[in-house]
Amino acid sequence: MIYTNIKYMEKKYKIKFYKNSSNKEEPVLNYIKSLDTKSRLKISKYIEFLKNSSGYIDEPYSKHIIDKIRELRVDFFHNHHRIFYFTFINKTIILLHAFSKNTDKTPNKEIAKALNNYQDVINNPNLYE
Repeated sequence: MIYTNIKYMEKKYKIKFYKNSSNKEEPVLNYIKSLDTKSRLKISKYIEFLKNSSGYIDEPYSKHIIDKIRELRVDFFHNHHRIFYFTFINKTIILLHAFSKNTDKTPNKEIAKALNNYQDVINNPNLYE
């Protein structure tokens, strides 16, 4: 039966925010909420575009960082917002870490935070079901 997996193929990607397994905080969501309305709307538009693109967007909107982690690049006037993410099981895109980029090169400390959050997700997949 060639059509048995049609429902699976039609399943859309979904977005979930990283949730710290210790304190249940959602730092990416908190970052977005702290921004002005126009920046929040622009970031929301990019996140929706990411979701509708099956978790993959080419440069200049997204860039591979390390391992499975990619960077969503939202530039708005002089503000350069970056959101690290990866695609997890069941077509779930996890937004791992967000920050405002002020330098040409992505700071190693920001990459380290994303990697730490990535490990927390891998070790606690039940939080994303």
